[in-house]
Amino acid sequence: VQLFGFLRIIFERQVNATRKMSKTLALTVLACLSFCICVCRAEDSAMENMVTERKVEDNHRQDSADLLIFIMLLTLTILTIWLFKHRRFRFLHETGLAMIYGVLVGVVLRYGIHVPRDISNVTLSCHVNASPPTLLVNVSGKFYEYTLKGEISASEISDVQDNEMLRKVTFDPEVFFNILLPPIIFHAGYSLKRRHFFRNMGSILAYAFLGTVISCFIIGLLMYGCVTLMKQVGQLDGDFFFTDCLLFGAIVSATDPVTVLAIFNELQVDVDLYALLFGESVLNDAVAVVLSSSIVSYQPEGDNSHTFEVMAMLKSFGMFLGVFSGSFALGVATGVMTALISFFTKLRDFQLLETALFFLMSWSTFLMAEACGFTGVVAVLFCGITQAHYTFNNLSPESQDRTKQLFELLNFLAENFIFSYMGLALFTFQNHIFNPTFIVGAFLAVFLGRAANIYPLSFLLNLGRRNKISSNFQHMMMFAGLRGAMTFALSIRDTATYARQMMFTTTLLIVFFTVWVCGGGTTQMLSCQHIRVGVDSDADNSGSERRSTKHESAWLFRIWYNFDHNYLKPILTHSGPPLTVTMPACCGPLARCLTSPQAYENECQLKDDDSDLILTDGDISLTYGDITVSTDASGAHISAGPAGTTSAVISADDLDRELTYGDHELVMRGTRLVLPMDDSEPPLADPRHRMRM
Repeated sequence: VQLFGFLRIIFERQVNATRKMSKTLALTVLACLSFCICVCRAEDSAMENMVTERKVEDNHRQDSADLLIFIMLLTLTILTIWLFKHRRFRFLHETGLAMIYGVLVGVVLRYGIHVPRDISNVTLSCHVNASPPTLLVNVSGKFYEYTLKGEISASEISDVQDNEMLRKVTFDPEVFFNILLPPIIFHAGYSLKRRHFFRNMGSILAYAFLGTVISCFIIGLLMYGCVTLMKQVGQLDGDFFFTDCLLFGAIVSATDPVTVLAIFNELQVDVDLYALLFGESVLNDAVAVVLSSSIVSYQPEGDNSHTFEVMAMLKSFGMFLGVFSGSFALGVATGVMTALISFFTKLRDFQLLETALFFLMSWSTFLMAEACGFTGVVAVLFCGITQAHYTFNNLSPESQDRTKQLFELLNFLAENFIFSYMGLALFTFQNHIFNPTFIVGAFLAVFLGRAANIYPLSFLLNLGRRNKISSNFQHMMMFAGLRGAMTFALSIRDTATYARQMMFTTTLLIVFFTVWVCGGGTTQMLSCQHIRVGVDSDADNSGSERRSTKHESAWLFRIWYNFDHNYLKPILTHSGPPLTVTMPACCGPLARCLTSPQAYENECQLKDDDSDLILTDGDISLTYGDITVSTDASGAHISAGPAGTTSAVISADDLDRELTYGDHELVMRGTRLVLPMDDSEPPLADPRHRMRM
């Protein structure tokens, strides 16, 4: 019994020892397995990070190569422009040349370059009802985020890498609206010449507003008939409603005769014809943008959103007026704010800061309007006009030159970039729909819409104009109705549906035709219509033409000019009479508070270096408070007048001088001193006397 008990004790001890060794061994094995798993996961994670970094680096190189393509296109365009100007070659403008270069590069990218297929591309099938913009994929417990880039056809699945390359050179449409369009539109308003614009203001407004609306509806109705015919013969593969036709009419009604105007400026064509075309194109773009947004917002009640309903139409019309007026007010307010900042601060002592603030305030106007639901094109256009009228007078001479040169450079680069991209998009855009019937109908509708804009309105305008719009001017305006950057930007902004893709393709062809054919034939058309060239727009030597300004200017503008000269300019600029002179005597304390120290000092003492000089060849006498400034052939004379004598009413002759010489006046701080110019006098040598173009 004792022996048996002893053996049992030994056996139990062996079993316990074995259990302990088994547990230790199991723990060791588990620890080793855990370590191996961690190492493997770390290696997988490191490998995944390396693949991701390599992909990011490849994308960076691809993006750099894409941007380099556009930079090389612009460089080649600039060198060829120099050659054309040197050889005086006018049969092809720089914009048409940029489009040709873009087409050539697009052909090479589409058919000459193929990217090797990435073996990591995997096609997975899943059944969903819609295409989500962001997709989360669970792969072995790890979640990955994928972003929707667009639909591709089944035949293009094997060429997904080539599609990716073409997609990268296809810019986001918002880039055009937020980056490229603002400097183009702002430069149009900032460089506006007041003299010829206000001389033809009534006609310009008629062409821009009534003409654009007429053209939009004429083109829309004709295209609706064309679409109906296409449905009958079975050439339409998707939905195309009447609202789509009206939207197409609004898009192609935006004229952009940059090619014609550049040739006009170079040949110095008749100033009234230049003013009519330039003014119409500036305001026409703004009207077309607001009109297209109003058509998109047309939404009747009920299931069918494409039926005609009076209330929905009135709502869209009200939205048109609200968006346009709101954008106009926002642009003017931003321009006035910039003028006040430059007026009440000494920022002009730091020219770099002054120019930077001017640039940022101008660009922010566009973004602010878009963020508020208005139209940035209208806002930045009237911001440029307001800043040219007020803020420009408060800038230092260095900042005046900088701002003009800066926006001129940005306008040049942005326009040529857009036209180069148009040529590139003809082959790189992957959703083109070429329908011959729709394209032919669109060309015919655009021609008839332009004719319905120009000829009837010109007939009605000539009934009230002293200076008639001649028939050769009308033919030239008809011929010069080019489509350009704004038309392209509006059409590429939305290409999601079948109708929008067909509209974009047709719009692109219309732009090509008008720029190449109409732009290239401008010189021949001028010769055919016997329109005079070599006219200096900055020097009207004809006395009757100068005196006609006050007759052609609208009475509403004359009232506005008096109010602006007597009250707004003294408040917002360092030019014009001080408020202590122009405001009633009961408002004396308020006038002193609002009058700048510089203007208040100049009320009692006129300094030649603080004056706003306007060059004229006539005698004039102006009275500011107790000081009378008169000029004659012998020079300027300053004399004191009776106390309380004021002369704040602007006569018609003053208005004529302001408009006649407002485009190239000498701008300085202080009150307004008018001096005669004699041929025997030497030119001004003071570098501060800079000419405002």
